[in-house]
Amino acid sequence: MGLTRNRRKTEPEIVIARDTDSESSASEEEEEEDYPLSESEKEDEAVKIELEKSKAKGKAPITVKLKKVCKVCKQPGHEAGFKGATYIDCPMKPCFLCKMPGHTTMSCPHRVVTDHGILPTSHRNTKNPIDFVFKRQLQPRIPPIKLPYVIPDQVHCAVIRYHSRRVTCLEFHPTRNNILLSGDKKGQIGVWDFAKVYEKSVYGNIHSVQVNNMRFSPTNDDMVYSASSDGKIGYTDLETGTSSTLLNLNPNGWQGPTTWNMLYGLDINSDKGLVLAADNFGLLHMIDHRSNSVTGEPILIHKKGSKVVGLDCNPVHPDLLLSCGNDHFARIWDMRKLQPGESLNDLAHKRVVNSAYFSPSSGTKILTTSQDNRIRVWDSIFGNLDLPSREIVHSHDFNRHLTPFKAEWDPKDASESLIVVGRYISENYNGAALHPIDFIDSSNGQLVAEVMDPNITTITPVNKLHPRDDVLASGSSRSLFIWRPQEKTEVVEEKKEKKIVICYGDSNKKGKKQKRGSDDEDDDDDMFSSKGKNIKSQGKTSKSTRKKKT
Repeated sequence: MGLTRNRRKTEPEIVIARDTDSESSASEEEEEEDYPLSESEKEDEAVKIELEKSKAKGKAPITVKLKKVCKVCKQPGHEAGFKGATYIDCPMKPCFLCKMPGHTTMSCPHRVVTDHGILPTSHRNTKNPIDFVFKRQLQPRIPPIKLPYVIPDQVHCAVIRYHSRRVTCLEFHPTRNNILLSGDKKGQIGVWDFAKVYEKSVYGNIHSVQVNNMRFSPTNDDMVYSASSDGKIGYTDLETGTSSTLLNLNPNGWQGPTTWNMLYGLDINSDKGLVLAADNFGLLHMIDHRSNSVTGEPILIHKKGSKVVGLDCNPVHPDLLLSCGNDHFARIWDMRKLQPGESLNDLAHKRVVNSAYFSPSSGTKILTTSQDNRIRVWDSIFGNLDLPSREIVHSHDFNRHLTPFKAEWDPKDASESLIVVGRYISENYNGAALHPIDFIDSSNGQLVAEVMDPNITTITPVNKLHPRDDVLASGSSRSLFIWRPQEKTEVVEEKKEKKIVICYGDSNKKGKKQKRGSDDEDDDDDMFSSKGKNIKSQGKTSKSTRKKKT
């Protein structure tokens, strides 16, 4: 039950004396009625008494009222945004979650139901013989029966304030299961052995600004390629930390923002021996990883002047390349005939596309994440791709300096349906505002599980599932967390010691200069929690995961 206020709080007033002389108003000559004054009225009366002398000289005051102004629509009289774990909508704007008018974010039908909502399209039977042939070849890769999902729902170990700036990308080692690579906004690359926890190192001599993507070399698993906003492709030895630059798009240094090149999308085509990288002008660059030299000329694959933030080669048909960018499109290309405007399919979105991936096993599905709070799924790349098979409503549109949210497949899921993505809108869990990590069944849009920890009050946009083990790595602000499934046989009374390392490096130093070529201008350490006060959870949290029955 809500509480009803008996009296509305008066708005603050500022009284300013006017410089020019004027006649006193007739209202000032009227006699005032005798009535008790409120506290705010007494304060106003005191201010008026102090200015009585200026009034006597004929200077009439000007009264200016300070009204609350909404940061969303810039209109006075109301506020919008987060109040603790509650999001207050702007009455002039639609729902922040589904972007539709007629309801608030807290009462959004995609929020109050058991799943995050799904907008299915009509079933399309293309009757295409090529579609039939490919389905016959690739369908056996997907088992007809889904196995129970294994959800990493408990923090096993962590490194707090590991990086000096926020984490931007994660990558697991291809052969050593306990090695995790992380890149940050400052250009550093961290190598962490989370099995031993304390064995960690950070290389800061590779890039000067944000690391956007990393990929391991297909021929040497101790070498890693990295794409950065400094316009360079780095090739780093993880054992020694030595690095070489394979591609530098800014050889003359900073010449202004209109000519500064930044590299975002990165992937490796092992069959063709190519390292593929895309920049912020819509161009695709290619490097021969056998000779580590640039090959061919850059090719325009997206709208000129737009960022290409994602590249993904098909795991079964390497000639197929999937790209996405800020021009609101995800595009499928044939590597054998890469020409501007010659894409096989253009998948339209309403806003910026943060990521686009083929399914990891069969390569027949496509998963995209867009800034319109939609996760889109195409069940088959063969046939009509004008509309997605499903649109899942999910909160990942943000208005802060954050690493973009990206929904990713679980590489261990044989049914190619489980995806993981961080959530932007916070939830109220026992009085604490937490931002869960969501596990969603992409085949029906159902929320399988939402995992959280009462000690993690920051937003977690970067998440990576292990390709072989039941492990989830997440990057939240400057910290790294490793999640594992909670053991069923664990006795309630026994408490397992969590291995958490707190790093105190040069990340605490302030007053550092902003690097050129970075994506945003936030000079803070991005160690923010949800708006409102950080409330320490009182008592013991019985469960750190809410699972939904399928």
